[in-house]
Amino acid sequence: MLKPKIGFIVYGVHKDGLQDPMGTPFIDEKIVNDSGQALKNAGIELVEYELVIASKAKAKDAMKKMRDDDSIDGVILFSGTWVWAAHLAGAVRDYAGSGKGILLWTHPGSQGWRPVGGLVMHAGLLEIGVKHKFVYGSAADPAEVAKIISYCKAAHLKNFLNMSTIGTFGGRGMGQTCGVADPSQWMKKFGIDIDSRDTTELIKTAEAVTAEEIKAVEPKIEKFFGELPEKNEVNERSIRIYLALKKIVEKEKFDFYTIQSFPGLGDDYSATCFAQSMMLNDGFGTSTLGDFNTALSVLLLTKLSNDPVYYGDLQHIDKATKEIKIIGDGAAPPALASEIGPAGFATHGIPTEGEAGGLSVKLICKEGKGILARIGRVNGEFQMIIAKCKISLPPADQLESRLNECGIPFWPHAFVMVEGDIDKFIENWTSEYACLGYGEDLMPALIDFCEMTGIKVILP
Repeated sequence: MLKPKIGFIVYGVHKDGLQDPMGTPFIDEKIVNDSGQALKNAGIELVEYELVIASKAKAKDAMKKMRDDDSIDGVILFSGTWVWAAHLAGAVRDYAGSGKGILLWTHPGSQGWRPVGGLVMHAGLLEIGVKHKFVYGSAADPAEVAKIISYCKAAHLKNFLNMSTIGTFGGRGMGQTCGVADPSQWMKKFGIDIDSRDTTELIKTAEAVTAEEIKAVEPKIEKFFGELPEKNEVNERSIRIYLALKKIVEKEKFDFYTIQSFPGLGDDYSATCFAQSMMLNDGFGTSTLGDFNTALSVLLLTKLSNDPVYYGDLQHIDKATKEIKIIGDGAAPPALASEIGPAGFATHGIPTEGEAGGLSVKLICKEGKGILARIGRVNGEFQMIIAKCKISLPPADQLESRLNECGIPFWPHAFVMVEGDIDKFIENWTSEYACLGYGEDLMPALIDFCEMTGIKVILP
């Protein structure tokens, strides 16, 4: 579960119990405490600065503390009362150089003059070009709190990516042009390093997996599939590749990865369908075919959702009904299986795409609500298309015919109804792959992430 860590700083000139002419303290401690508690109740880990800041010296100390703690994803500046914006502006600008999030929160109400303190800071930061989010809303209003939570999650995503590493095993798969990455652009945009490996070490590590290690993972496999695969060399290699991938990713400290799959590994040793399914199930951000944009999309969705993420081909789009069939080429996290389509074993099934063969996963994705989202590039510039969707199950009497429509019924299926303008969706989708995340609250955080990182958002 994603848990952002956010600094919380109250600011205002009239502090330390100073009262207005009516005898009421300018800063309402109850509003401050209730606001912080609302964030904690929503899963935010707050780092609360011990003083209300007003002077340049205190602002500098407070912002430095938040900037120097690498575990802090962003800071909330809470308007306690009015303030001299110039006393805070320099310290906030300096903090902004860290790339971490900045949110100004003003709790409404006439008493205390909080709106004045909020608006003067908002205007001042706009004037000097400090990127931030401004929220004017009550801690008792779930919609307003949700705006803050989504921004905090986005700040966590941005901070996580900074100085992270994506590993790539092998080169580009199946000649994909729409998944390639420019290492310099990824470093400049996100702070992500791209670290490449060929598949030689992967095969060597797979072959070195012991019988005891295979035996140890069997209960986990049986838990999700209800049985173990038939014991033969091809199936065992699929399990070995899974264990090898996990070993190398953890050893090299890759934060996420992509793998060519075929040509190459799928011809020489084993298809990666089962391994990718289990890595997704374990919560790793990943993709096949050396598709960097899908890997990044899967990582973001994985960190935001309580369920694993499914990526697969946008195999058919019915414009009249807005139904999309997502059919992965043998890879899907088994935890997403539905009752009518439980997780089972199949074969990769396409000899021209991995002659070595290997286990694949068959299932039908469970019902739910979520989003389809993917980062892509158009003329070298990043954009993300995000669409709300509903995942449904076909009627039992139509299930067999619906699975047979694609000609490969034993690959994993998701039946998804997408919201919005379907023509706009098709026109702006930047891959053959769909990335499906479960959860109704994923979209706002992704939009905030794109805003923070300068990615164009497309909502069909």
